[in-house]
Amino acid sequence: MSQKGILSRRNFVAASTAMVAGVTRSTAAGTTNRSADLESRLARRELKDIFKEDLPTPCMVVDQDIFESNLKKMADHCTKTGIHLRAHVKVHKSTEIARRQLALGAIGLTCATVAECELMAHAGFNGILLTRQPTSKNNIARVVALAKRDATFGTVVDDPQAATWLQEAARAENVKLRTVVDVYAGLTRHGIEAGRPALDLAKQVDSSKNLKLFGIMGYSGRAAHTHVFEERFKKSRSDLSGMLETVASARSAGLPVEIITGGSTGTYNIDSELKGLTELQAGSFVFMDTLYREIGGKENATTFDDFGSALTVLATVISKRHPGLCTIDAGNKALLKPTDEVKGRPDVKIENQGAEYGLLVWKDGDRDYKIGERVEIYPSNLDMSTNVYDRYYVTRGERVVDVWPIMGRSGAAQR
Repeated sequence: MSQKGILSRRNFVAASTAMVAGVTRSTAAGTTNRSADLESRLARRELKDIFKEDLPTPCMVVDQDIFESNLKKMADHCTKTGIHLRAHVKVHKSTEIARRQLALGAIGLTCATVAECELMAHAGFNGILLTRQPTSKNNIARVVALAKRDATFGTVVDDPQAATWLQEAARAENVKLRTVVDVYAGLTRHGIEAGRPALDLAKQVDSSKNLKLFGIMGYSGRAAHTHVFEERFKKSRSDLSGMLETVASARSAGLPVEIITGGSTGTYNIDSELKGLTELQAGSFVFMDTLYREIGGKENATTFDDFGSALTVLATVISKRHPGLCTIDAGNKALLKPTDEVKGRPDVKIENQGAEYGLLVWKDGDRDYKIGERVEIYPSNLDMSTNVYDRYYVTRGERVVDVWPIMGRSGAAQR
C-alpha cells in the first residue's frame, strides 16, 4: 500500500461520514436506519450508550482493561530487566495501539511488511524496523523512500545480493539506510548462516557507502511456541547461540553492532534472562491468542497466562435447529478455526461450516444457545484474524468506548 493509499484517522472519520450519507432512511416515518445512525455516531466519536449488542457481526472486540494491563506488564518487565521493546505491529496493524506502546517506553516498532512501515511512518513514528528482507524493485524503492523520510528507519538483509541492490538504490537517492544483518536462528524461512557467511555480509554492509550497519537480528520463531517453559528456554538458547557468536565475532572485527534484536511474546522472559538480545520484537502479548496459551508459562506449567486474552471475535447465533449445536455468522471468511475458543464456554467445540458459517457444538443440554444470542470467540492466530477486519471496537464491560481503524482502513463495518 502506498502512502497515498493509507487513510489517516481524519480520513477514516470523513469516509465513514460519507458512507453513512448514502444510507436511506427506514420506511417507518421519522425514524433513521439504526445501523446508519450507529455508523454516523461512531464517525463523530459520539459513543455514549453504544453497547456490544449494537455492533454488526462478526467483528473484533478489544477489552480495554485487559489490553491496557498487557501493555503495562510488558513495559514494566522491560524497565525491570533492562531489555528494550521494539514492538511488533503485525499483530494489531494499528497506529492507535502503536502510539500507546511508544508512550509506555517502546524504543520503536517492528514491521513485517513495507505497507505496515508506511502506515507507521505516516503517523509520525520513528525507530521502525522492517524485518522481512526487501528484494522486489517495488519494495526496495519504497524502503529507500522510507529511509529518505526518516533516518531512524531500518531494514534487514540475509543475502549479499539484496545488500547490493539496497546499496545501489540508496546511492541513487543519496540516502543512508540503516541495515541489520538477519542471522539464522532455527527458522528456515530466513536468516544467513551464522559464523563466516554472516560476518562477511556484515562487513559488506559496513563497507557500503549508503548502508549503515546497525545491528544483528536472530528470530527464534520455533522456540516461541515450544511447549513447557524449561524446554522453551533450552530451545531459545540453542537457536540463538550461532547468532550471538556472530555478534561477538563482528564486535571483535570492529564492526558497529548497536542492536541485537529478536525475541517474541513466547520467549520474552527468556530473552531478557539470557542477556543476549538488547531488544524484543514481541507483538502477540497485546491481545494473546489460544495457541500461545497452550505452551505453558514459567509459573503455570499448563497455561501461559502471563498476559490476558484481550481480543475476541463477536458473532451471533443465526440458526438453532438441532440439539447440541448451533450456527454462528463467523465462518471461514472470518478466519474461524477449530482451535479457537468460546469465551466462558470451554466445553463448546468449534467447527467450520463454510464461508459465512461456523458451528458451536456441545454436550451439556442444560447450557443451550438461543437464536440471536451473541457469542465471543478467542482467535487462534491474531495476525491472520486482524488482517480480515477493518476496525477494532474497544469496550469496557458491555460499553463501546472507542473505535480504532486497522491498517488505517475505513471500510465497511464488517465484510
